Amino acid sequence: MMQQQRILLTTLNAKYIHMNLAIRLLYELNKSDERLSWKEFTIKENQQEIASYCSEYEVVCFSCYIWNITQTLAVSKLIKTLNPNTKILLGGPEVTYDWNDIIQLPFIDFIVVGEGEIPFTNFLQQYPNVYQIANIVSKHNGEIQYHNHAVNFDLELYANTNPYQNDDVTTLRNRVLYIETSRGCPYKCEFCLASLDNRVRYLPMDHIKSNLLFLMTHGKTIKFLDRTFNVKKDFTLDIFQFILDNAKPDNVFQFEITADILHPAIMQFIIDKVPKGMFRFEIGIQTVNQKANLEVSRKQNFYKTKEVILKLKDHVEMHLDLIVGLPLDYWEDTKYSFEEVFKLFPPELQLGFLKFLKGTPVRDKYEQYGYVFDPVAPYQIIKSNYLSEQELADIVKLEHALEIYWNKKRLAHTLMYVTANYSVFDFLLALGKFFEQRSSFFSFTAMDIYNIANEFIQQQFPNDTIIKELLAIDYYLQQKIKPAEKFIAEIDKKDKFSLLEKYNLPHQKYRYTVIPIDFDYNIFKQENTIVLQPQLLFIQYTGTTKPVVVNINTETHFYLSS
Repeated sequence: MMQQQRILLTTLNAKYIHMNLAIRLLYELNKSDERLSWKEFTIKENQQEIASYCSEYEVVCFSCYIWNITQTLAVSKLIKTLNPNTKILLGGPEVTYDWNDIIQLPFIDFIVVGEGEIPFTNFLQQYPNVYQIANIVSKHNGEIQYHNHAVNFDLELYANTNPYQNDDVTTLRNRVLYIETSRGCPYKCEFCLASLDNRVRYLPMDHIKSNLLFLMTHGKTIKFLDRTFNVKKDFTLDIFQFILDNAKPDNVFQFEITADILHPAIMQFIIDKVPKGMFRFEIGIQTVNQKANLEVSRKQNFYKTKEVILKLKDHVEMHLDLIVGLPLDYWEDTKYSFEEVFKLFPPELQLGFLKFLKGTPVRDKYEQYGYVFDPVAPYQIIKSNYLSEQELADIVKLEHALEIYWNKKRLAHTLMYVTANYSVFDFLLALGKFFEQRSSFFSFTAMDIYNIANEFIQQQFPNDTIIKELLAIDYYLQQKIKPAEKFIAEIDKKDKFSLLEKYNLPHQKYRYTVIPIDFDYNIFKQENTIVLQPQLLFIQYTGTTKPVVVNINTETHFYLSS
């Protein structure tokens, strides 16, 4: 039987590697309450098993987001089936807005609206007499109770706290560790929930640094949750310097920045001091179309953004974001934005689709633009006055091809060439459609990827020998172990080993692929330009690391990262 007065803080993470900061913060603030405990699950776990565990508690408190709300509601219903006496409390951004339909569900008892620290502590202190607590929606005698009180938690109260100190530190190494240094965003982009709180508030610096030091010591990948990390120059430089002074050699730090306001002093600091690979910047470009930007109250100077990206690309790994479906963004606008951003060759380019998050202005004004969107989370666009349902469905196929061939670096050389000589938007769109005809976007083999691309190129570019050679190079550079011979045949085996001996390549230790190509590979890598010059390409495989192209010189040889 259930033990009385046991209260569980929990959530369903998208994957095991992700960690929920919210429930850790709430637990840390209230851990003196002996009734309280916390536990994380994932959306892929067996819902019956999750419900069975949770049903042993008197109150179960879920942290809710667009990626877990459907599963959270399903688990909540199961909990009530197993134990009707268990109370269900929901909190988080997904239930803060338009909560009326959710509280009507018979298996939901309470909803925390807005920032959770104050109402949740009040809930713990007053339970079960919680029906008058501000910012908590509840049911009492068949009626819904809600008392709104606009108040923000004093972030200074987080001084001398560490939300991760209750974790088994041995589990932190291979997970993404989240830290927040501020709340709020100075911008008002109408598709984003962060735009609803324009007052940026900072957590105490000693809290930030002590937590950061703990995470650097025990973890590897640390992601800052701030929506615009670089709002304050001096703060940004202070944190960057603290990281450099204390980071472990393999620590990686992810920041969401607004590139067109990145201060020159911050850029110079990065260039002068930050080791390559330590920082990763997420930059939301969203669209290059200024009319679309202005329509959603978004300020952006793409040309300044582009300058910053190009200046820092050799120092910081870039993750760039685009949003398909913004108001006034037609097909040609979408294509132009994609091609302009792709020319920057970011290591990762995310092509997202407009989502109508609860509480955002773009959701409130959806009829104005003829929007139709999925009523189920994540509320993705279906069609609008600017993009038809078929056009959006086609761009989804492009997005799959982008993920398979560019973001996973399976066709990197080929797509760089396409960008310089054709339309990369049209290429990936056609390749995505072709791929779907030959296979499934969700079930394919490594060889399917290259066989389908090769068949597509043979059909669409029958007279372009360079693109065929680049596809072969991409194939040969994909595997740590020397792959089977495909697309371009190696030179004669006897000639190959004669050349390996001639250039003193250690073929007893490593394996090599040697293929003839019709252009200067070094010039292509440096300038994305084709200079016709027949040569042999030597690719070295160690069996444990990424293969490299060996640059042959008559006197010596050296390696180029490929």
